[in-house]
Amino acid sequence: MLINANFAWFVQELPAFAVPVWCVFCTDAVQLSNFANNVLVGMMIFHYFQRTFIFSLLHRGKPTPLAPFIAAVFFCLYNGYMQGRYLTHFAVYETNYHISPRFLLGCSMFLGGMAINIQSDRILTNLRKPGETGYKIPRGGMFDYISGANFFGESLEWTGYAVACWNLPAFVFAIFTVSNIGPRAFHHHKFYQEKFEDYPPERKAFIPFLL
Repeated sequence: MLINANFAWFVQELPAFAVPVWCVFCTDAVQLSNFANNVLVGMMIFHYFQRTFIFSLLHRGKPTPLAPFIAAVFFCLYNGYMQGRYLTHFAVYETNYHISPRFLLGCSMFLGGMAINIQSDRILTNLRKPGETGYKIPRGGMFDYISGANFFGESLEWTGYAVACWNLPAFVFAIFTVSNIGPRAFHHHKFYQEKFEDYPPERKAFIPFLL
């Protein structure tokens, strides 16, 4: 059974947005009086708002098989609860944590990664004109340096989130993200190299200039 790609993306990403929002509005925990807690849970909500309500409308992917769709729904549900619940009920930060180098570095990585991710998705979405089929070499942005620019952006994003949060749930999410989409960058890189004889030889797979 195949599910429309836009519908599948909307439904599977929605829990990761809705559950943290629910955690925020359904608690009077002292954590939400801390500026850092609010910013960190807001980063989670901000990302998944974009992925749920904006990217799902622009996505031009192939229909999604049922099993991966169900797995994605449950993962986003669980992860949304794990991140949202921890930041709104258990994470304790110092009053001035939001001006610490670690917090500022992590937030900068998150925003930079999100910008790369959005730009890369836009390049991929506009790669083919309506009615065109077949594959093309993505160009522009981080694609000038790596084949998996969108994967790099998302990995940088959630690594930055983990650095800013500095807690186990965030690091588990970051490790899972990199472990899941990192290999896909190498797979895409190999595919492009085999598909296109003129594929830029200097372009790396996942990390600019390195890997």
